[in-house]
Amino acid sequence: MVRIVALVALVAALVAGAEAKDRRPSEFVLLPGHTKREWKTHEHAHEYLDSKKLPKNWDWRNVNGVSYVTKSLNQHIPQYCGSCWAHGAASALADRIKIARKAQGDDVNLAVQYILNCGTTVAGSCHGGSHTGAYQFIKESGYIPYDTCMNYAACSAESEEGDCKSGDYTCKPINICRTCSTFKAFGGFCSEIDVFPNATVAEYGTLPDAEAVKREIYARGPVACGVNANELSEYQGGILDLPDASREIDHIVSTVGWGTDDETGREYWIVRNSWGVYWGMSGFYKIYLGDNQLGMDTNCAWATPGHFTEENEVKCFEDGTNCVKRTRYVDSHEMGIPYGELLMRERGGFNAELV
Repeated sequence: MVRIVALVALVAALVAGAEAKDRRPSEFVLLPGHTKREWKTHEHAHEYLDSKKLPKNWDWRNVNGVSYVTKSLNQHIPQYCGSCWAHGAASALADRIKIARKAQGDDVNLAVQYILNCGTTVAGSCHGGSHTGAYQFIKESGYIPYDTCMNYAACSAESEEGDCKSGDYTCKPINICRTCSTFKAFGGFCSEIDVFPNATVAEYGTLPDAEAVKREIYARGPVACGVNANELSEYQGGILDLPDASREIDHIVSTVGWGTDDETGREYWIVRNSWGVYWGMSGFYKIYLGDNQLGMDTNCAWATPGHFTEENEVKCFEDGTNCVKRTRYVDSHEMGIPYGELLMRERGGFNAELV
């Protein structure tokens, strides 16, 4: 009897150990400094658009042959960093700037490393954070630089992985925007840059359900969404159908559109991850929507840009008063038409699905 009990205990311990090994550390963390989940001043498109008027399929990667999304990223190089929340939030915001610019000119890619260096009390670190925390931090700090100011290092101040121990990732001017003159052997050094291109956040908020998410995506662009990522590790393609899997959020991604399965008639999300383009379907995945699979329908957040630099200008104050010659974001409610409909009309016809 004792031997049987011991064997049962051993099996239970092995199972528990295997489950713990398979479980990802949660990268979704709400920090004490994150006090405002929403920051908005007026009614928004997702609150009044009619879902019946939405297209059957919508994909910001391909609006009649034009992509309005920015590049896919990999949060885990040059070492592991739990910064999905910053990548998902920044990518969705950058996409909206590209949409507002009608995909003209070079893409604006935002400096995720700046959020890791300076947003540790509000937004997060390499050990987790939140999409709404990232938006609160950018709103309150008054700007986020473009990524040519601060390359992604996959480190935050407390990180000890890889090269992080030998670097300085605290918030100071040289860790906001910098450049280096030449090799040290020739007297070169790195120094901060005081004037640099940047973008701001005007408003941000959360979305209650799948229909609101669809309306928001169509009206203004991709959104940052929470997901339970334990089921994503082995994903290689197709549409995920996991109605019984956990909905506990531990990862943040960005949702760029939706589609309809021709065989079943069911709708699905089109989602960009931040694990590199070698993962999934060139960095993307699909999952059925409508029953909150993996928590995808009820944990999304949006943000609208305030101003963004198209010519080199000074950093913006929070109220934008010193942003002369900068481009002001025009919201869909000001135009009286969703960005999706506007660009569809200009390009002609509905978008075709990419994958």
